[in-house]
Amino acid sequence: MSKKAKIIGVNMIPFKKPGLQEPYPVMAAKAVKGALEDAGIDYSEIQQAYASYIYGDSTCGQKALYMVGMTGIPIINVNNNCSSGSTALYLARQAVESGAVECALAVGFEEMQPGALKSHWDDRISPVEWLQERVVELWPEVPQTPRAIRLFGSAAEEYIEKYGANPDIFGRVAVKTRNHAIQNPFSLFSKPLTLEEVMNSPKLMPNMTRFMACPPTCGAAAAIVCSEEFANKHGISQAVEIVAQALTTDLSVTNDSIMNLVGADMTRRAANQVYEAAGIGPDEIDVLELHDCFTPSEVITYEGLGLCEEGGAEKFIHDGRNTYGGQVVVGPSGGLMSKGHPIGATGLAQCTELVWQLRGQAQKRQVENARVALQHNLGLGGACVVTMYRMG
Repeated sequence: MSKKAKIIGVNMIPFKKPGLQEPYPVMAAKAVKGALEDAGIDYSEIQQAYASYIYGDSTCGQKALYMVGMTGIPIINVNNNCSSGSTALYLARQAVESGAVECALAVGFEEMQPGALKSHWDDRISPVEWLQERVVELWPEVPQTPRAIRLFGSAAEEYIEKYGANPDIFGRVAVKTRNHAIQNPFSLFSKPLTLEEVMNSPKLMPNMTRFMACPPTCGAAAAIVCSEEFANKHGISQAVEIVAQALTTDLSVTNDSIMNLVGADMTRRAANQVYEAAGIGPDEIDVLELHDCFTPSEVITYEGLGLCEEGGAEKFIHDGRNTYGGQVVVGPSGGLMSKGHPIGATGLAQCTELVWQLRGQAQKRQVENARVALQHNLGLGGACVVTMYRMG
């Protein structure tokens, strides 16, 4: 029998644009200290730590955590592209559930540079080169743009062509997300957007504009995972349970769908594994943080997570089922689009938001009577982590 894994402490620092942030060890240490304070425990009780980042040399995790304390524990550095933060959480949860440790820490941080994502290792084979090659095979006339923009913009084209959807759905998602963000003091952006502003902003791809893309961001977040016994021993009453969690990767390099190249299939399989393990379906989710690095990703993910039928995202959006008063509140934090996307920290910032929601600590953006929360974190190349939480 595996042990139940509980989250007893979370924290994040407000995200900032590149050039305005503190050094990564300072940001990470602040996030960890805040999570320890939230949990009400000392760093000496952490038995293992997993540090998530993608831009940095080896052992950045040690450098960051040494600013909190040097206790000699195992510190594992995690890089799984944009799903790195959730992968760190996945490993911490596994360590606790297996009984290897009673208490583990997951911390994520990132210092990013301005502009579109790019490789820093051009002297060797790119791990996502096959994705780019496959997109060109499926769409020979694809515009020459930075790789992430090209992939998600191509997926947007495929979605529109396949389902006959109005391209303004990608703009409507951006408007919804920004409306949520203005209630979040941890969000990078706090100014509302109109649909006209989104649709008329500079084009990145034929049906994707600048306001449909998340900004490069710097920041840090942390979560403390422990066993039920550890939580009870320390008298922690507001522990949030990780009900189920799944991590999936790609199935085929010859995929005939661009949407699958950007994670639709990984998402579907991870979500189904979580629903089956939890015995809780998509219709029972109250609040959701998903990987909206580009708004087409959010639209595609609605269907991958089973929130609506295939091709049903347009109606789902127009009916307001993705916001307050609807079926499920998607991205109450403002999501990657408006809160920001410091890659290594993103998954743990999503976790932090959902823990606050389940505890009833989300202030103006609180989802009423939130009991079940779902998190979706995607990294191309590829990995998808889906996590379900509930109070108790």
